[in-house]
Amino acid sequence: MTYTTRPMKWSHCDHDGPLSERATEIEIINEGAGEFLTIYQDASTVNGKIAIDPEEWPTLKDAIEAAFAEITKHQDKP
Repeated sequence: MTYTTRPMKWSHCDHDGPLSERATEIEIINEGAGEFLTIYQDASTVNGKIAIDPEEWPTLKDAIEAAFAEITKHQDKP
């Protein structure tokens, strides 16, 4: 068996600040039916919504695309 280390979670937050409840978490999970992404913010767990500022969208989109690329890269491997 061969082991590897792979990214599974990204925290998208203000570049100059610490992690906070405004950080958007992007995580690859697998509940038995294949891998998919969850995207959440701690402050929004009550109502299931996330808030995306227009200024953060380009880098958030890049992080989401990187997470999907990670799924695709490993999806067809045994």
